[in-house]
This record gives sequence, structure tokens and C-alpha cells, in this order.
Amino acid sequence: MAASASTQSATGFPAEGRCSYYVEKKKRFCRMVVAAGKRFCGEHAGAAEVWYRPTLLRVGNKFPGPVGAGTWPLLSLTGRKYSEKNPVSFRSKTDFFMQDINAGLKDETEIPEQLVPISSLSEEQLENLIKKLRKASKDLNSTLEDHIMSHPALHDALNDPKNGDSAIKHLKQQASILGNIEKLKLLGPRRCFVEFGAGKGKLSHWVDIALKDAEKVHFILVEKVTTRFKVDGKHRKKNSVFERLQIDIQHLCLNKIPVLREGKLPVVGIGKHLCGVATDLALRCLVETYAASYEERNEEPLAKRIKNDKTEKEINTLTKEGSEKNVPEKWTPVAGIVIALCCHHRCDWRHYVGKEYFRALGLGAVEFHYFQRMSSWATCGMQKMALEASNITTKRRDDRIDDSEEHDGGESRITDESTDRLPGLLTVEEKKKIGHLCKFLIDQGRIQYLEQKGFNPALQYYTDPLVSLENVLLTALPIHSSSAETTA
Repeated sequence: MAASASTQSATGFPAEGRCSYYVEKKKRFCRMVVAAGKRFCGEHAGAAEVWYRPTLLRVGNKFPGPVGAGTWPLLSLTGRKYSEKNPVSFRSKTDFFMQDINAGLKDETEIPEQLVPISSLSEEQLENLIKKLRKASKDLNSTLEDHIMSHPALHDALNDPKNGDSAIKHLKQQASILGNIEKLKLLGPRRCFVEFGAGKGKLSHWVDIALKDAEKVHFILVEKVTTRFKVDGKHRKKNSVFERLQIDIQHLCLNKIPVLREGKLPVVGIGKHLCGVATDLALRCLVETYAASYEERNEEPLAKRIKNDKTEKEINTLTKEGSEKNVPEKWTPVAGIVIALCCHHRCDWRHYVGKEYFRALGLGAVEFHYFQRMSSWATCGMQKMALEASNITTKRRDDRIDDSEEHDGGESRITDESTDRLPGLLTVEEKKKIGHLCKFLIDQGRIQYLEQKGFNPALQYYTDPLVSLENVLLTALPIHSSSAETTA
């Protein structure tokens, strides 16, 4: 170790097998071990621009600029340009960044003006909102099936006594998501898994473990914030590649990513507790903007292909014959979607994919605003609210979710008017029922959106509420794939 350090000091280059990122504050290179064939550790692999010390790299036979104490001109790793800006603050827009590509249309006339908090609504106003909610959801079957599953890949971790209660809760959820992915026949070779809201990348980690030595598997981990203790840097398998993109889903253009543009790998969109608006952005990113790129290449989108087929019987017959002759199935850009939902109170009308569904029910931006705030009531059971029966008015309470369990760093705490005092006579159980109805109605808009885009979506419980109150999983398969599966 001492020899490596002295070599680094003497030559100014990182030690062999160590990260090539220069830590400006410490005036040395990062000492983390890197995977075979990689130049950077997991902590620094996601940077938009990574820089070497200029005194160590030459442009032709000259250094790029004079070196002064405390002022180091910096040369990019690609050698294309250099800058005197701080490497930490410098960020360049990447090829896959397209401003607001997944944001949805912004209709100024529909954006409500400053709305009063729920706590400031009169009893009559609140009652009218609840009536609208119940009317809109009266014909819906809000009973979901239990799809609580597990997977052998997590067997040892689930039974490891070193893992505490919090870790076990995460592992149970990951195991069930992985089991559902396998049940949908999405766990296989020659595909790209895109994990939205990846955080540390643990869901992709377990998918990779489950795939073992599957060929040509690519993982794209999308996370807008810098994350510590990432696990994707630990993977060194030859057949799987991990790529981390530090970008907001709102601006992510998947068809600009080389492996998807050139490799033509079907995408499987996955996510564990994808907060509110991020779910809508991810759905639009997958089935709208990504599919649109193939339409531009004169490739028919999935919904159009299905519509142009003569009969469903012919589809099933062709699929069956193809499997018997080992003929590859018809390729589609998105092979499937498996996303654990949460934090509906963080949804946003502009980005919501189910606007048409709401409008068809006679609802708009104002109702959506209050419904998404009221959706937090579904988890108010996490607080010990000592209220009696219906003759006691609900007092101001803090309904915050302890979602450190659900979100590393606890980014999605409820901090606004949804937690204020409520007018009228509402018990805790009534609040929970109304909250669940709000969540379900918002999710139904997403279901209809996916159906219109040529998918067969479903909602199911994937874990016990004692493990997580945010226990609903959204899955979707292209219609021709789900038809073939049903026939089989």
C-alpha cells in the first residue's frame, strides 16, 4: 500500500487498480479499488465530467496551461477541452439530456392559482370534494390481488442474522419485486434494465444476482442526486454492464443512450418506491418519448402494430409457431414495466399521465391537487393518533411518514397543508379509506394511460402492510406479449 502511495506521489498518476478521479480537496487521487476495465470507482463513475490534474496530461508536447498555487487549469478526460472552473461545480449537458422531454404539456389555463390549504377548507367544501371522489370511484373495484412473492437469489440475505429489521424489510420488498419480474418472464438475457430512482442501485444488484451468467445484460441506473455507498460499482461480471446516469427523469431521453440506440435491447423499466411525480415521468419516458423514436425511424409503434394485426387468434398462432421453431418474438422497445408506487402526495398535475382519465370523470387540476394531498391520509396509521369515534373532531396532527425505510435519506416527508387540522368529523379510519381511494383513483389514470399506449397494466399488493404501507406494485406488459403468455 505504501509503495502504491509513493508511486502515485512520484508520478502524479493513480496507483494501478485504483480510481482515476483527482480529489481536489485532498490534493490526491481517490484510492478506492475499481472494477476490472474501469477507471473510476462507483462514487465517481456518474460524474458528468471527470478531470485529471493538468500537470499530468500533455496536449502534444505541451501542458495546457501554466500551473499556479491554488489555480489549476483542468483537462477533461476526453482531452477535448479544459477549464479553470471547479471540477465539482462544472457540469455539461450530456447527449441524453433533453429539456422537459418527459414533462408533458403545460397548459397555463389549467394550472390553478394559489389554492388554500385543506385545513382552511370549510366543512361544506371538504364534503363536496369527498363526494366527487366517491362518485368518480364508485364503479371501480378497488380490491387488489396479493402478489407477495420471493426469489432464491435473496434467500441467504433474508436469513442472515447480521441484517437488522430495517434491512430485512427492504430485502423482503426487493425479493417480491424480483419474484414478480420473474413471473412476468422479464428476467432473462439480452435486455436492458432501467432502474428509475435507483438510489444505491440495490434492486438492479439483485436482478443481476438472479440472472447469474445471462448474456448481454445492461443496467442503466437513473438517479438525480449524488448517492453514497452505491453497490453498482462492485459488479465485475463480463456479461453485465452497469451504467449510472445522474439526471432528472424529466429530462432523460432514452433513445439517445448508445447501448439502446445501437444495441436494440428491449427495455425493462423497474423501480422500488418511485416517488409520486417520478412515476409519471418514468412512464412517459418509457412508453411515449422512447417509443416515439422508433416511430420516427418508420417503425410502427406497439399500439399501431397491434391494431393492424387481423385478429388476436392470428397473433397467438404466430407466437406459438414462432416458439416451436425457435423464431425470436417480435421485438418491442419496452418489454415490460415493474414499479413499486409510493408518495402520491408528491404528484403534479402538469406531469400526470392520467389527465384524460380525470377530465372524462368531470375532474380537473383543482380536484387533482386536493386528492393528491388527501392521499397521504392512507398512511396516517403510522402515527399513534389517539382519537375517539365520530363525535370527536380531528385535530391538527403530523401525519408524516417515517419513510427512511422507504427512501434512503428520507427525501419525501410530508411537510405541507395535507397534515393540517381538518374541518368536519372524520375518524382515523375514515381518513385512511379516503386516502386509499385518492391513491387508487390516481393510479387508475396511469392504468388507462398504459392501456392507450398498447400495454396490459395491473395493480397488485406485493408486500405485507406491516413491511410497508406503500405496498402497491404497478406492472405492465405489451399487449401481444401478455396475450401470448395467456395462451401459453
